[in-house]
Amino acid sequence: MHVSDTADPFGTAALRDGLVAAWRSSPTRLREDVATEADLVRTGYRDRVLTELAQNAADAASRAGIPGTLRVWRVGTCLHIANTGAPLDETGVQALTALRASSKTGGVGRFGVGFTAVLAISDEVEVRSRTGSVRFSAAQTRDVLDEHGLAVPDGSVPTLRLAWPSTTPPPAGSDTEVVLDVRFGIDAETLLDDFRREAIDLLLELPALQTIVIDEDEFVRTESVLESGLRELRIGDHYWWEHRGASARWLVPVVDGVVRPVGDDVLRAPTRSDEELSLPALVVADVPMQPDRRRMLPGAPVEHLVQGYADFVASLPGDQRLVLVPTPGFARSEVDGRIREALFEELRSNRWLPAADGGDDLSPDRAAALTGLDDALAEALDEVVPGLISPALCSPRHAAALASVDVHRIGLARVADLLAGHSREPAWWHRLYQALTPLVVDAVTAEELAALPVPLSDGRTVTGPRTTVLHDLGSVTLPWVRLVHPDAAHPLLTRLGAGTVTAEDLLGDPALVAAIDDVHHDPDDQSAEDLAAVVLTLVAKVPAAAVPRELGMLLLPDTEGELVPADELLLPDAPLAEVLVEDSPFGTVDEGLVEKYGADALHAIGVGWGFTVLRAELPTGPDHDLPDEDTWWHTIGTDPETLVAVRDLDLVDETRWDRALALLAAEPDTAATLTDRDGYTAWWLRNYAVLGDQPLGHLRYVDDAAFEGLLDPCTHPDAGAFRACLAGTGIDDPHLAEILLDRLADPGRRPDPAAVVAAHAALARAYATGTVDLDSVILPAGVRSLAGTVVDAAEALVADLPWFASVIPADRLVVVDDAAAAALAELLDIAAASAVISGEPTGPGRATTWRREPDAVLASVASGLPLPARPLVVHEQLAVRCTGAITGDREVPWWVDASGTVHCTRLGLPGALAGLSRSS
Repeated sequence: MHVSDTADPFGTAALRDGLVAAWRSSPTRLREDVATEADLVRTGYRDRVLTELAQNAADAASRAGIPGTLRVWRVGTCLHIANTGAPLDETGVQALTALRASSKTGGVGRFGVGFTAVLAISDEVEVRSRTGSVRFSAAQTRDVLDEHGLAVPDGSVPTLRLAWPSTTPPPAGSDTEVVLDVRFGIDAETLLDDFRREAIDLLLELPALQTIVIDEDEFVRTESVLESGLRELRIGDHYWWEHRGASARWLVPVVDGVVRPVGDDVLRAPTRSDEELSLPALVVADVPMQPDRRRMLPGAPVEHLVQGYADFVASLPGDQRLVLVPTPGFARSEVDGRIREALFEELRSNRWLPAADGGDDLSPDRAAALTGLDDALAEALDEVVPGLISPALCSPRHAAALASVDVHRIGLARVADLLAGHSREPAWWHRLYQALTPLVVDAVTAEELAALPVPLSDGRTVTGPRTTVLHDLGSVTLPWVRLVHPDAAHPLLTRLGAGTVTAEDLLGDPALVAAIDDVHHDPDDQSAEDLAAVVLTLVAKVPAAAVPRELGMLLLPDTEGELVPADELLLPDAPLAEVLVEDSPFGTVDEGLVEKYGADALHAIGVGWGFTVLRAELPTGPDHDLPDEDTWWHTIGTDPETLVAVRDLDLVDETRWDRALALLAAEPDTAATLTDRDGYTAWWLRNYAVLGDQPLGHLRYVDDAAFEGLLDPCTHPDAGAFRACLAGTGIDDPHLAEILLDRLADPGRRPDPAAVVAAHAALARAYATGTVDLDSVILPAGVRSLAGTVVDAAEALVADLPWFASVIPADRLVVVDDAAAAALAELLDIAAASAVISGEPTGPGRATTWRREPDAVLASVASGLPLPARPLVVHEQLAVRCTGAITGDREVPWWVDASGTVHCTRLGLPGALAGLSRSS
């Protein structure tokens, strides 16, 4: 080996002499060196000054086994780049002067030609090291060529082929320094700005470098190992997580603990190349590159680089792992495409997807994703849907990434299918429905859950909410209705088609009546008990008025244990029992039922306490099983809109009506029926209820004076409540007419004249309307006169015209209003006065008109009656000579003769005015 002297420790003179000799012997060699150096500067190493020098610095630090430091600063037109590490040696100088050789046996940049990059900015280059320094100069090289008569056609010179020794050492603290005299026209400050932008990338790419200082700006990389096994790199305020695989380093930026995928980048081998990538992480790898380190060698393998990438992904927090799955799309280069495919295969075949249950990671081929999955739903579906991945990865934004690694995506329909056959507590189903609710956003998703299982109150689990109904009735089991178990009930079921029912709906369900019928046809103690339990539980939840009367057929046990329809039973100590006949069909309900369900519920379905009220909307005929209903129906003109009637009145013991009426009056529902005079209840009581020895309809209310003295007053303390059930002012049945006729003919009765007239008027109206006919009554021999006496019917006279009343003796006179006189005479079979009496005035009078008589006008004004148009004769005293049934002269206040002329005294004018107005 050549021994160097201290003035030229690296033997640069010998190197120059040998190279000049080679050029002189082969001018072609010179041109080749010029062209090669120019090509490297122009294409291969353009814009790579700092990169190539940093690689050399990293190699030096690595050989020295120390953290490398690279410093860059400017002095005038010169840039200084200094580093720590192994210093320059003789083989290094030889490599610097050779375009095709390198002294490096490891590290990066095996080809020493990378140093050529400095020629992009400088023609005067000096390399200072603590072992010696060399310099390169384009000007000196040109002088050497001129000295030896060597010329290059385009005037270029191979600047880095000839080296000269230098005595300037590197600055303290550095082992090697490169000084570049920046070529005129290149802005050194701009170069420094570019270097600052490259510094962070270089620290990431070159682990042997720890610090880069650009002028006053220092960039330091620090490292720490995380619990996940990843390395966290920090440069200033920037962080990266690094995974070191078998053949590559993978780095991804992190901000506040959140991974930020890279996207578009280039392969780093180890520094930036021109191989474009579209990966979510930076990849730094030692791969075969072309001499300019911009492109890979054709056919060089890259697939091995992805080994361990799945481990990198698995080391990330579970909710961030999918960001390291390459985004689906076109590759940016051939290398990118090959690496992407290898990455997908690596991810598909390894476990890295976090499981929803927190267990071991899953491989994509064993994993399932449910869009919209959250923690609550994941917990509910544990052990139901195998292989569910973490909810954090199931949002729609991750769909593409999951699809690219072939994760099986399931929908709600598949979830419903997987739930089939599972037996869980109702509360578990409720939690499941709650967790599913956010996923049901439209009719399509609702349809996917059409087969969702639903637990029922009876312990079954059925398929499909549409066949079920929700309720708020507690623990009720109805075999004929699919009631959702109350612990599972959730609004989601309504959205999926489940119905909603109330207790009232269920009680009105025809299926319930059918179930009651089935038990009737095949009585069974257990079936009856179960059905009764359901019905009574529901009845307790609705108003009594809402309970269908058909439920009275429900079989309940009586005190003897026999099954009896509810409406044929009474509650224990029911007051109704005290008023019924001894052989009434009513039994007493079992006391155990009263204690369990309450008297109100039993009473609502028909178990009696007091009298029961029947209500029927829009009835069309007498088909309600009421006693004598046919007869009553014929007394009403049109069908009522609502039939309201008290039942079982015919079962009252005749001797107990006093208490029965008190019971009817005491209950609001039954008392209301007593006020409708035309209704069934009041009608029946008038005709069939008996107080003492008289029907209610033959008694009058104590304050009703119409038939006073003829009908006895009702002295019952509750008579005011059933006043409509007593006799009124009219006659609505032949029995009352016959009673009045008999009592009018009874001398022992002392009715006052007003009561007699009222009774005669009522009889006449009843006869005129057909309520009473001659065949329905037996006429007594006597009739009651106005004088209060009973007179033989043959002697009695009805004053059918008002002026006849003044000539008939009071003890023969029967008075009624003129309109009813003919009907009364026909009914009582007595004579009408006008038919059997004639009369004419006995003396003359003064002929006048009504308008001329002050007393007549005064009477008209006082009474409001119009003045008659008949002729008028005023007498000082008026006597009428009567013939026929009444004979002799009779003084009268007024009279109307056969011609129609009115005769009256002055005092008789008001009476005549009133009488004529009634008879006109």
